Amino acid sequence: MYYFAYGSNMNWTQMAQRCPSARFVSVARLKDHRFAITRQSRRRLCGTADVLPESGSEVWGVVYQLDDCELGVLDGFEDGYGREKMYVDPIGDGRRPLEAWVYVAEKETCPPLPNGLYKRLIVEGARHWKLPEAYIEMLERLEVATE
Repeated sequence: MYYFAYGSNMNWTQMAQRCPSARFVSVARLKDHRFAITRQSRRRLCGTADVLPESGSEVWGVVYQLDDCELGVLDGFEDGYGREKMYVDPIGDGRRPLEAWVYVAEKETCPPLPNGLYKRLIVEGARHWKLPEAYIEMLERLEVATE
C-alpha cells in the first residue's frame, strides 16, 4: 500500500526505524491542500503537521510503499490522527495519481508551535528528497517554540 508522508516521516532515518518495510516511491504533491500545524502531539508534546483543504494550494511530501502490517505501527505513532485515502501526484516519472493513505489530524483550537527537533526532522526530510526549494523555504520559516 502507499503512504504519503508530509511531516516528520519524510525523514528517512525516522521512517526506516518505524517501518522497516518502507520503500521510497516518489516525491509527490497533494493538490488543493495546505500544510498547517493544527494539533499537539501527546508523544512529542509540541505542535505537529497537518493538511487542510485549500483550493489552489499544494502540500509536498514523499510516497512510501509499506507492508500492510506496518500501517498499524504508524497508527501508534500518529496519536490524534485518522487516515484518509487521497490521490497524490507523483513527480518526475509520468505516473498517474496514486491513491495513498494520508494522516489527517483532529484539529485543536489553539495548538502549540512545533519544537526545534520536530521542525528539523521535517526540513531534513524535505531536503533529503529534494522537494521544491520554495516549499523547503516555507518549512524553514516555521516558527518554533522556545525550549
